[in-house]
Amino acid sequence: MTTVVAEPPLVLIKVQRATARILITVARSLAIFVPVFLVATFVTFTLRALSGLTPAHSQLGEDATPEAVARIEHEWGLDQPFLVQYWHWLSDVLRGDLGRSWSNGVSVTQLIAEGLAISLSVAVLAMILGVVFGFAFGALAALRRGTWIDRSITGVLTVFSIMPPFVIGILLVEIFAVGLGWFPSGGYIPFEVGFSPWLGHLMLPALALSFDAIADVARQLRAGLVGAYSENYVTGAVVRGLSSRRIFLRHVLPNGVGPALAVLGLKFPVIIGASVVTEWIFGLQGFGRFANDAAQAGDVPEVQGVLVVSIVLVVSFNLIVNLVLGKITPASHRGV
Repeated sequence: MTTVVAEPPLVLIKVQRATARILITVARSLAIFVPVFLVATFVTFTLRALSGLTPAHSQLGEDATPEAVARIEHEWGLDQPFLVQYWHWLSDVLRGDLGRSWSNGVSVTQLIAEGLAISLSVAVLAMILGVVFGFAFGALAALRRGTWIDRSITGVLTVFSIMPPFVIGILLVEIFAVGLGWFPSGGYIPFEVGFSPWLGHLMLPALALSFDAIADVARQLRAGLVGAYSENYVTGAVVRGLSSRRIFLRHVLPNGVGPALAVLGLKFPVIIGASVVTEWIFGLQGFGRFANDAAQAGDVPEVQGVLVVSIVLVVSFNLIVNLVLGKITPASHRGV
């Protein structure tokens, strides 16, 4: 008697393949994150040891006695061997404890969380604006390629890409805050107070940071879509009599969106970095301003905390982009 082995259903096979792709993407991200994290934090510790910075200088001043300096360093564990200090700090970080500030003794995790809530709100809104307007301009330029519309969009985007965010921020304040009075000129209102005032205080700084993302996303999307239109499968779809809308949505867009999605992974750290000056202009006590103040004050625990959070943010955002890219773009499924 022959035993027939039932094959797994097609849906289960697709789920298994999708899960495998996600696990591979996560593994690749971790393979990048772990060595970068260890090297960056170790170098930071080494530079701190070579610089001779200690909390005693910020708490006691330059005229502190050697006995007082030794007492403060013992309280902070800085009299231990270098590798022991690094191991204790790394163990605390893995538990979510970034240490205490040398300046005021407050938890670095708490200080960063307060500023990060503001900066992430601005950065996420800036990325949303970059995606929405970048995709709109890029798709319109590709659909009207070679026309005056295409050339006009390309020219405007070129201007966008060369304007620094702080210049755009000043112009936005002059026009929409001072001139028209549509938005507040600065400050931050928590989301708990209300969605409308929260969004109103975020709109101008987010818009100032989004111009570069809009330009890059639009240009990459246009290039990807124009390239997809020249492929044989699009010619075949036209011969089969498929509508222009179906050709664009089913064939051109999935295969041409890859470069635009990939550039988003590069824009996120740029937006976080550019937020330092923008937060000064709009009076925001965000993550970028906190990082600048920590570096100027020589507060090593705060600087190390900024480094850890920055690496986690960049790797996490790139992981999200890679997962979306693998889901949408057919070529990525084939490892292309």
